[in-house]
Amino acid sequence: MELIIFLAIGALAGFAAGLFGVGGGTIIVPILYIIFTQMGYDPDVVMHLALGTSLATIIVTSISSLMAHHKNAAVIWPVVKNLVPGLVTGAFLGAGIAGLLSGAHLQLIIGVFMIWVAYKMFAGAKKVVDQRKVLPSTPKQVLAGTGIGVASAIFGIGGGSLTVPYLNHYGVVMQKAVGTSAACGLPIAIAGALGFMFFGMQEQVHVPNSIGFVHVYAFLGISIMSFFTAKLGANAAHALSPVVLKKCFALLLSVVGCFFIAKILF
Repeated sequence: MELIIFLAIGALAGFAAGLFGVGGGTIIVPILYIIFTQMGYDPDVVMHLALGTSLATIIVTSISSLMAHHKNAAVIWPVVKNLVPGLVTGAFLGAGIAGLLSGAHLQLIIGVFMIWVAYKMFAGAKKVVDQRKVLPSTPKQVLAGTGIGVASAIFGIGGGSLTVPYLNHYGVVMQKAVGTSAACGLPIAIAGALGFMFFGMQEQVHVPNSIGFVHVYAFLGISIMSFFTAKLGANAAHALSPVVLKKCFALLLSVVGCFFIAKILF
């Protein structure tokens, strides 16, 4: 039954990864939080386990989504190259910071962040992207990548929630912002997952079938299915208008944000 649940999560998360360029973490984290809680795991590590496992699965969804977006010529590789050093460094550091925070604090931070990003995206959905804008210098892109990496590891989301708005702000059209974000999600996921495994082992976390803060069975089940459905989501992204894509993206983030805040309040 557990494997069936993990496969179902993977199908849904993979489609979202391809569609929104978010790595699927916005769906994986809250669902894994619920499942791990129901499985009776220590409440103090449930949130960390959901975040670490989410990042591990994003390694697979990012590869699948990246391949589909690259096929549609939607990945801006020079930008990816500039962001990667900061993304990797930031993601590993972010995993360490997350390990120092309590589960409740992580939920609150993630909830507020999601709603804020959703508001910014929805408010700008109808704005025409000013393609006269240019991305900042390489050092500034590296610095931005570091910030995105730190936040992404703490939120367990693969970076799309920050990378997409960042690129969109500098005149990158939505489809290419999503495609480039999918490529950026891979180094974030690798560094972040390794960080959660490392810091989880340092804290000697005792959860069955896990390595540090990464649940092996959940990783395998979600990854297998998401690899295939991420391609479907990426193809769907290129069939939708930028305005519709932005609104759908904002709605998804709003639902997840409200979920985590509600868990704290009630």
